[in-house]
Amino acid sequence: MESYGRSYSSQSYAPSAPSLPDSYAQPSTHSYNATTSPPPPPSYYGQPEPQPSYHRQAPGFGYPQPQAPSYGHYSFPPGTHPHVIRSFEMVDRDRSGFIEDKELQQALSYGYQGFSLRTIKLLIFLFKDPHDSYLRIGPKEFAALWSCLGEWRGIFERYDRDRSGKINLLELKDALYSIGYAVPPSVLQVLMSKYENGNGGKTELSFDNFVECGMIVKGLTEKFKEKDSRYTGSATLTYDSFMSMVIPFIVQYD
Repeated sequence: MESYGRSYSSQSYAPSAPSLPDSYAQPSTHSYNATTSPPPPPSYYGQPEPQPSYHRQAPGFGYPQPQAPSYGHYSFPPGTHPHVIRSFEMVDRDRSGFIEDKELQQALSYGYQGFSLRTIKLLIFLFKDPHDSYLRIGPKEFAALWSCLGEWRGIFERYDRDRSGKINLLELKDALYSIGYAVPPSVLQVLMSKYENGNGGKTELSFDNFVECGMIVKGLTEKFKEKDSRYTGSATLTYDSFMSMVIPFIVQYD
């Protein structure tokens, strides 16, 4: 059986799609630079077609700074833009050098659309220092999260083909496939059902729901690959290992 397609770091939750040959691109009158959709994935571990390394940088990100700016007893990574620093400083009112869920929710609203607290808690869980027993992040984690969301935003905008600000089931499948995850339709249905609005309408994902789905798929796949070191598509797990793998992605944000 083929491998997962590409190797991803278990420490990174950015999509990081590879570049696409020029012949795949179509001209677009819209600034999102829409391209053709990928073919259906052959299997869960199928090799996806190369997709563009496409992401729109969030406001204030991408302009290198000569030094890492200091903030109290902590420092941001080199290249962190002042807008990112200001977003952190504005919500860290006690000057502790850390922000928690509601503070992060407010900070991200300065550069992105609103996020639900459920998504915020998942983001903190994924990006926080694993040695910190508190659900919070510092300047370095905040800068990494901000950059990561910029990449997910680019993927979202590329596959939101009707420019509705929402992602439907087919668009979600193509978006995940473009970064190396040929997720089975049954799994996609389960993911989408989590966001049903209860009024009988078509289920679609906003950006924060899309980020949540993408990071769940990526995170659980990485955890599984730790057990499937030969990339065979199967692994032997104890009950304890299975529960330890899955439960954190459920209880941390529900």
